[in-house]
Amino acid sequence: MSDENVANIVATNTYATWSKQRGWKPLNISKAQGNYFWDSEGKKYLDFSGQAMCMHLGHQHPEIIASIESQARELCYIKPRYATEVRANLCERLLEVMPSGLVKFLFTSSGTAANEAALKIARQFTGKRKIISRYNSYHGSTAASISVSGDFRRWYHEPTGVVPNTIFAPDTNCFKCALNHVPETCNTACVSYIEYILENENDVAAVIVEPIVGTNGVLIPPDDYLLRLRKICTSKNIVLIFDEVMSGWYRTGKWFACDHWRTVPDILTTAKGITSGATPLAVTATNGAIARFFDDELLAVGHTYASHPLSMSPAIKTIEIMSRPGFSEHITKMSNYLRERLLLLKGKHTSVVDVRGKGLFFAVEICSNIAEKSPFNTMRDKFECKPTMTMKIAERLMSKGVYIFPATSHFVLAPPLIVGSKEIDLAIEVFDWALEEADKYCIV
Repeated sequence: MSDENVANIVATNTYATWSKQRGWKPLNISKAQGNYFWDSEGKKYLDFSGQAMCMHLGHQHPEIIASIESQARELCYIKPRYATEVRANLCERLLEVMPSGLVKFLFTSSGTAANEAALKIARQFTGKRKIISRYNSYHGSTAASISVSGDFRRWYHEPTGVVPNTIFAPDTNCFKCALNHVPETCNTACVSYIEYILENENDVAAVIVEPIVGTNGVLIPPDDYLLRLRKICTSKNIVLIFDEVMSGWYRTGKWFACDHWRTVPDILTTAKGITSGATPLAVTATNGAIARFFDDELLAVGHTYASHPLSMSPAIKTIEIMSRPGFSEHITKMSNYLRERLLLLKGKHTSVVDVRGKGLFFAVEICSNIAEKSPFNTMRDKFECKPTMTMKIAERLMSKGVYIFPATSHFVLAPPLIVGSKEIDLAIEVFDWALEEADKYCIV
């Protein structure tokens, strides 16, 4: 089949997610390996965002592929009511790396399903209904998950398509605080705001947060934020849920982002990097109290592909690879190098106003007006499908063979954790050139 036919059939007969369909011209990808992927014409692209921020060990990792092949020969599928050796083995490995106290796991096929389950479990466990979330958040596309997502993707489904009883709080955005504070004197007002909500609301089941916000900004919380939130939720008997779908699996330099602050939630959800994107797998991990509650209560959650054997084998192999000597040290080394290069980029480009991140998880923020920190585009622009400056720059990057994920007013840099200094240099060199377009329209 010709390259043109492949693209035309895909565009005509399948949907592009989170996109208007007219004008969609998908790039035909023929192969991928390590830090790179190739289109059908042989052009090579550096994957500097790990596709959907999920290719933690790179594309087509040979040991990951071998684990899938081995499991496929042994057992491809059995319904989730049965026990399998691969399921038991994965549980044992998870108990070794999960935050202490998270002891029972529900396996599903996506981050949104993991969060959907977490919300159902929290509501059933507490007998309460309301959920506290934050505005710069995304927790998935299914009914409850999109309802607790703060960004523009929720707007399409309001009012009838979302589950009621969600209250949104401010974000941990120290670059541009919604409460007009600065970190040196704020006393973590953003978490105090959540405490205020909880004191003035009834029937609250849970608080759900991304310890480090993902596509909505790679927002790093103040050092006392998660610990304070943990104490507040504990004192008020409210379930604390950490969404680590994107920030887990050494993306931030530790197994999970919450490990940076030694904070343990009641429920942790994760997906993406657990299999390095090779197979769809997600985990909803709960503490002992929640696990004991369901000893005598029906767990009202279920999926045909829950605990799918074929999805679990690469997760076991991923944990094994990430546990090897030198793995975390490599991430620290590459993180420091990438930060250094990005800060030099910031000093060179007037449009680049902030660089933030942990591990190999960074955001580069661009603005049209430096003094006012005004973005080129807003969530409203994304909602109305208007072209954005970040998309324009992303197209320039792709023209030179580099893929970096464009968000509303920032870029998310999440290269495979196996990235080297050579790939970082290439990405920064092309990024440097591409950002010249934004500088033309920036008011200093």
